[in-house]
Amino acid sequence: MAQVLEFKLPDLGEGLTEAEIVRWLVDVGDVVAIDQPVVEVETAKAMVEVPCPYGGVVTARFGEEGTELPVGAPLLTVAVGGGADPGTPPAAGAAPAPAQDADAAVSSEYSGNVLVGYGTAGPAARRRRIRPQSPAVVHPTPTTTAGPTPTAQAAPAPAAVAAPAGPVPVISPLVRKLARDRGLDLREVRGSGPEGLILRADVERALTARETPVAAPAPAPAASVTAAGERVPLRGLRGAVADKLSRSRTEIPDATCWVDADATELMAARAAMNAAGGPKISLLALLARICVHALARFPELNSTVDTAAREIVRLPGVHLGFAAQTPRGLVVPVVRDAGTRTAESLTEEFARLTESARQGALTPADLTGGTFTLNNYGVFGVDGSTPIINHPEAAMLGVGRIIPKPWVHQGELAVRQVVQLSLTFDHRVCDGGTAGGFLRYVADCVEQPAVLLRTL
Repeated sequence: MAQVLEFKLPDLGEGLTEAEIVRWLVDVGDVVAIDQPVVEVETAKAMVEVPCPYGGVVTARFGEEGTELPVGAPLLTVAVGGGADPGTPPAAGAAPAPAQDADAAVSSEYSGNVLVGYGTAGPAARRRRIRPQSPAVVHPTPTTTAGPTPTAQAAPAPAAVAAPAGPVPVISPLVRKLARDRGLDLREVRGSGPEGLILRADVERALTARETPVAAPAPAPAASVTAAGERVPLRGLRGAVADKLSRSRTEIPDATCWVDADATELMAARAAMNAAGGPKISLLALLARICVHALARFPELNSTVDTAAREIVRLPGVHLGFAAQTPRGLVVPVVRDAGTRTAESLTEEFARLTESARQGALTPADLTGGTFTLNNYGVFGVDGSTPIINHPEAAMLGVGRIIPKPWVHQGELAVRQVVQLSLTFDHRVCDGGTAGGFLRYVADCVEQPAVLLRTL
């Protein structure tokens, strides 16, 4: 006999405590394999497809698309093991498998894809056994109910009960929607179905029994919506960005300095590299190489501030973040160990992370751990900016567009490729002299790429 097991939203790492359901990848009644993605969620870091550690039949889903769930909340239940045909859910009202069968089901149907709280770490990682009469046990029944059954009609009106721990014993999404639209808490409804399953008739009787039914609010007239303004929830990626930027401006006493530089020679050097054959070198990769060498000369800017200890922590390696605009908003992927990479390796890694960002496939690890950020806002057609530091880093280099401008070159007025460079830095880690020295070195390398040869 199949055993119904509950799969909860796992800890997705990096301190994330909640996720929003973006898209269900399975329906109730679908057969799923071990490690098959069952739902796509959006965290504060990235879009993530969550694999289910069990193989069997989906018997219930918890949460509509657009719903935010905390880590540890039920995602779905799956009927697994017991030698049953995985394509056939257990009959309504069937008793759970004995304890030893439940253990066998977990052992044989368990995921090899290690999630926090799930995986193949041995007996300690197994899910708890589902015992008879437990509110967490959900036995699959048809997902819709045409009306009260004869037994349900004869049953007395359901009484309010204390909210139990675990998921609400209800399968049908129509029942959930009816209760939600009418403001009824399903945890206060006693179900008349098998194992306490809440049926549509139970919800309808509970609504009738209330002295003042709560009707679903009518949509506001168009004129009222316009007058009040549109409200956009700050959640998911947008909320995470808002929190980080607010914290940066609250904690970091930032300052900005900038300089115009003649990038003609840098552009010529890149053209010569690419004309020589081999993989193409991106401009961003060359700027990254310049940043890495500048940070080696001015390590104060590759640091962070431990506010509680009142200490500046200078970091040994450069993990270079770069700003990337995506359909979901601005993200900052991180190139690990940028200081040890060649221009070709940097070009390849920038391309990989950018494509992952566009596809919404960046992992939390791709978006954390940066020590310095390079922001090429010239791609938006602007010359300059005063960016907000990517907390908890200490500095960010901004690069504007490179355009032909009148420029005095070797004592003569000429048209040159000019770029504005700006550095926003944490004034706690250094003074203006250090920041100016860093920015001037970067500008010198842009104007005369041969300067880099001294530090290679």
